[in-house]
Amino acid sequence: MNVGIFGDSTSLEHRFIQDHDRLKELVGYWKKLGLRTVLTSGTFDLFHIGHAQYLEKAKALGDILIIGVDSDAKVRSRKGPSRPVVPEMERVQIISHCRHADVIFLKDVKDPSNNLIKLVSPDVLVVSSSTKHKKEIVAEKAKYCGEIVMLAPQSETSTSAKIRIMQITTDKDE
Repeated sequence: MNVGIFGDSTSLEHRFIQDHDRLKELVGYWKKLGLRTVLTSGTFDLFHIGHAQYLEKAKALGDILIIGVDSDAKVRSRKGPSRPVVPEMERVQIISHCRHADVIFLKDVKDPSNNLIKLVSPDVLVVSSSTKHKKEIVAEKAKYCGEIVMLAPQSETSTSAKIRIMQITTDKDE
């Protein structure tokens, strides 16, 4: 579906929106048009087929897919000082080339929890079943969206597992 500036041929400059007010304005416009908004987020480090299939399934749940990408600082705070492997703007650019991505938003470590969910109030919030979601956290998120869909991992391994394998292999080679 081509929706204004979010057609298949639009560039990173059109898809990458960092202004909270602009994003809120666009979401309001789409909702007035009756378009169904879907929100998901993640690190998307070492982008792989599982990420692509996850985004494809998320996009199939609505008309507009908004993807929150964790900033480098946010990733380091959760996964340690050696992560991410791929810098944030490169991860944003990679996702911008995925045909399922309509809008990409960089989530800063300073942003309050659920900030993007509150800002967008998506019709559908897509989360990975591999992420640890406590019932109270899911209930908190549910206040700001129409429904929550939990998707199973779309590949047999994760980025974190691949990095551990590379580290073990490197350690053996030394």
